[in-house]
Amino acid sequence: MENKAKTVIITGGASGIGKSLASYYGHKGYNIVIADIEEPALEATASELTADNIVVLSVLTDVSDLKSVQALADHSINTFGPPTLVCLNAGVGAGGEMGEITIADWQWVLSVNLWGVIHGLSVFLPIMQQEDNGHIVITSSIAGHLSYPRMGPYNASKHAVLTIAETLYYELAEAQSNVGVSVLCPGLVRTQILNSERNRPESLMGNPLNTSDEEDDIRRAIVQEIYDQALDPSIVAELVFEAVESKQLYIFTDDSFSDALRQRHDNIENGRNPNPSANLIEEHLNE
Repeated sequence: MENKAKTVIITGGASGIGKSLASYYGHKGYNIVIADIEEPALEATASELTADNIVVLSVLTDVSDLKSVQALADHSINTFGPPTLVCLNAGVGAGGEMGEITIADWQWVLSVNLWGVIHGLSVFLPIMQQEDNGHIVITSSIAGHLSYPRMGPYNASKHAVLTIAETLYYELAEAQSNVGVSVLCPGLVRTQILNSERNRPESLMGNPLNTSDEEDDIRRAIVQEIYDQALDPSIVAELVFEAVESKQLYIFTDDSFSDALRQRHDNIENGRNPNPSANLIEEHLNE
């Protein structure tokens, strides 16, 4: 049965930023559709939202599969009608030295982080364009602007979806469309991205982040400690809401990386090589 309230569809909606978006928009009276590949977390989040008197539909979804994303759209539209906002937020991470990363690592990260966005756009954008209404939020990362070592597949995927969002922004502006787009570029946010392997398909097993030598184990522990103290995702949800309301393209979650961003662009403009010592961990340990 169609509901006249506005509807938000969120991929990767069972945890982290996606879950906070669901809660934030739900408390503002929106119908919430959470899509996730992790069924227990999906059910638990749906139960939490329902207990908070939020109207929620949960749909088990594999964003790397176009048919699964189409099924998500069909189920959502049949229940609530066309969406007001679509957050293409699902993401995973795998790391390692470029010479050691497997093809499976690349395939897994790109299938979710890049193809998940492509599938989402191919399904939902035409619906919004037909309605000439709505907004799409694509989750990139600060790693879509800066490149850090041992994060090759993740960096590549986030750079890719950043330029997809920018391209879409220009196209919508040229068409004078009422459909909007924003690209979320979080810095460090308290999510489960470091535990992405829990949702990795067996067919694409490669080099998990947590199978490494002693030095990498130490590095991982440091990164985990940083993430444990990172920005609360509820703050990110509020920033997203404000950006969507003002039709703002870029959404940065904090100014921790401002100097690094300026340095990168200064290097490009002046033909300088980047500083090879630039490191995500060291930058935050030195703050």
